Amino acid sequence: MFYREHAPTSLIGSIVIIFTLSLGLGACNSQATKSQTNALNQSSNQSSKNPAGHAAVEDLQVVDCLLPGQVRRLGQGTYLTPGRPVLTTAADCRIRGGQYTEFDRADYKTALKIWMPAAESGDAEAQANVGEIFERGLGSEPNYEAAIIWYKKAAAQGNSRAQFNLGTLYEQGLGVQEDKLLALNLYRQAWGMEEDNLMFQSAAQAQQEALRKKLTDDIAQKDSQINLLNRQLNDLEGKIQNETQLAEATARKQAEDEVNQLKAWIERLENERLVAYNEVDQLPRYRQPDAPPTLRVKTAGSAKSLNIRDMNFGKYYALVIGNQNYDVIDDLATPYSDAQRAKDILEGQYGFNVTVLLDADAAATMRAINELNDQLGENDNLLIYYAGHGSRIRSGEYEAGYWLPVNANPPPDDTFWVSNEFVTRHLARLKAKRVMVVADSCFAGLLSNAPGFLLMGNETNYSEDYVRYKLAKKSRLLLSSGGDQPVLDNADSRGHSVFASAFLDALENAGEITSGPELYLKVHSTVIEKAKKYGVEQEPEFKVIKGAGHEVGDFFFVRQTQS
Repeated sequence: MFYREHAPTSLIGSIVIIFTLSLGLGACNSQATKSQTNALNQSSNQSSKNPAGHAAVEDLQVVDCLLPGQVRRLGQGTYLTPGRPVLTTAADCRIRGGQYTEFDRADYKTALKIWMPAAESGDAEAQANVGEIFERGLGSEPNYEAAIIWYKKAAAQGNSRAQFNLGTLYEQGLGVQEDKLLALNLYRQAWGMEEDNLMFQSAAQAQQEALRKKLTDDIAQKDSQINLLNRQLNDLEGKIQNETQLAEATARKQAEDEVNQLKAWIERLENERLVAYNEVDQLPRYRQPDAPPTLRVKTAGSAKSLNIRDMNFGKYYALVIGNQNYDVIDDLATPYSDAQRAKDILEGQYGFNVTVLLDADAAATMRAINELNDQLGENDNLLIYYAGHGSRIRSGEYEAGYWLPVNANPPPDDTFWVSNEFVTRHLARLKAKRVMVVADSCFAGLLSNAPGFLLMGNETNYSEDYVRYKLAKKSRLLLSSGGDQPVLDNADSRGHSVFASAFLDALENAGEITSGPELYLKVHSTVIEKAKKYGVEQEPEFKVIKGAGHEVGDFFFVRQTQS
């Protein structure tokens, strides 16, 4: 069997919209010709490998840029306003006269210097950025406690990004005591949903019932412990009264100490049981509210308009990257066929404007992602699909994921690797409202450290109410072929990887409007079952890409009507 990684030390990072990363331990012969490569490519510069390429890559890095202040007049005099922090590319920062520190993925102290003054002055966006810097870590371990302080400041001003990020920390118990109900409420606020909304009440009820069961189980356990201790206490007290050998002072004192310890233990358990009873009593109880109506929406008019029942889904773009033939490291077997079929389905069935890069080097990959910023509008959708090698680097507690472009060197030489951090920072500055990354690669789940709790559970009824709420919010989502682990590159009869086959089949057979979570649920079990045939455990993941501007939105695939 073949894996979509270069070596056991490699660690891939999922990237922008839908990226399918194909990695292999052994060399795999190409199953596509160079003419196929030329037919699919829409970028004449995709395979540039000139010596200046590395300098171009540095210009494309997103940096924390401090733009010069503005000269303003007050009465007869002038004064200079404070510098303005922005996220932009290194090249753009220089052109606008700004200053920045050379990009260092493992050191966020320089970023704090840029954002902290604005955060301390009360700017909510800057406060959210400072929170994300602390959550990522200052070159070593994350500082969740500091992140929470700044998230709370921004969340109190209504910053939806901070509200969501704070919710993920409460959900996972990072820096605070785990509280899924509070996390759910923070997600609701970030979503802009009223507390009496039926969808929120349904999700909250599910969490409340889970908490109720946990507390009830705790109460039952404490009841059992108290009964056992009471029996031991009665036996010991009877022994003190009935056995004359305990008349000796030392022995009696020891027995009395044991009795007191048992009484204290029982009292503590009774207090804990009382607290659990009180918490259960405070949970709301419902009389089986009606489920939201099933979404039944028909696509109307031209597929390009994407307006359904006064809902404007915007335009759809996709960047499909398939890296199969590598300069130095082992070639792969399936990325060409994965990319070709992804292009056909996205264009033909969903009306995407698709750009394809095959065998792209580092500069071509990063340039394509950077250029999306000028192409996308505020209500548009971006899907990026990447197939190629992936890797990872661990430094102490810090672990970073990467894509490996075709000019990549074997680990640990990461000179031409494309980091998760590069992708996340570009996603944060894109104007597109909805972005989804699909990554088929080893360690693809490392692009996001967010939990998979996306407000709704596996049995969610994706009603029109759901679509309307989600459509108004930004989304930055990751669908990966696996988590922090290798994934298969074995091909099916059509030449696709295990994950790509399941994903593309699900997309081809989907309904008129399909949300990201719905698509994930269709792919999840199929991949697990197919991987087991090779004796491999592989489980896809679906989660938020934190630090990229997610606002509890979703990504919708809208099938085009046939003319």
